[in-house]
Amino acid sequence: MTTVPKKRISSSKKRIRKNLWKGKGHSAALKAFSLGKSLSTGNSKSFCRFLPTDINKIKRILRILNGEGQNEKKR
Repeated sequence: MTTVPKKRISSSKKRIRKNLWKGKGHSAALKAFSLGKSLSTGNSKSFCRFLPTDINKIKRILRILNGEGQNEKKR
């Protein structure tokens, strides 16, 4: 069973709520576009991304820190 509203919502309230909802989506889209643009140009200050070569370097460092990289040092 679903709930039923007690009174009809006026057109103006409906329009206001709808515009607020659309505005939130619009601002989220602008933020996402801005972040994508800054990532593509390389000017991002607040987002960290790793290239495949960076991930391999990080894995190697973690292995060394965990003591598993002992064999790599001897080679």
